Amino acid sequence: MNICIVIPVYNSPYIYEVVEDVLKYDYKVIVVDDGSDGGIDLKDLDVELIIHKQNMGKGQAILTGAQKAKELGYDCFLTMDADKQHLSSQIKKLIDAYEPNSIVVGNRDFNHENVPSSSKFGRKFSNFWVKVETFKNLGDTQSGFRIYPVSILDLNIKNRRFDFEIEILVLHSYKNGKIIDVDVQCYYPPVEQRVSHFDKVKDNIRLSLLHSRLVTQRFLLLRGFLWS
Repeated sequence: MNICIVIPVYNSPYIYEVVEDVLKYDYKVIVVDDGSDGGIDLKDLDVELIIHKQNMGKGQAILTGAQKAKELGYDCFLTMDADKQHLSSQIKKLIDAYEPNSIVVGNRDFNHENVPSSSKFGRKFSNFWVKVETFKNLGDTQSGFRIYPVSILDLNIKNRRFDFEIEILVLHSYKNGKIIDVDVQCYYPPVEQRVSHFDKVKDNIRLSLLHSRLVTQRFLLLRGFLWS
């Protein structure tokens, strides 16, 4: 399987540990620094490092990594966060489940004491609306632990921040792309060690607006189908 790992990062103190652990499994790693303050130091690690001069959003960082993966000749790539939440030991589970032109999503095990209640609610809320928009019953639509085909670069994706990961699932589904759920273990550190750049006001507004647009599109598509 022709696959590499793309890690978007913005101001994470754990990026070196995350990359070092992935490299133990002999994967090619592309790191996209999305305008981190002061940059990031990967020292002598064997990675492909791309730097955004300013913060452009997680979605744009993933698309930048996707473009580099395509340029390097990869058919697909796996994304994981830079906060140690996603485990390198679980990568093989996603790879084993991958099929051509599919998106594989790591369905995180939330049976941990450090998982915030807001994350549990957010996942249920997101899963509900994605089901309305795609008619697919998915387990973890907010997980960033995924495999994408490089063909996602052909999708008309409008959002570039945390709403990117919802929009891409829906647009991929509209193109008759398959979405595969895989149960994975994850790690949630104690709250004092947690790193998150999710803005509870701005990003929730973005997500609400996105779902409103996608639900409207789905209604119009269904109406057009019934009329035809």
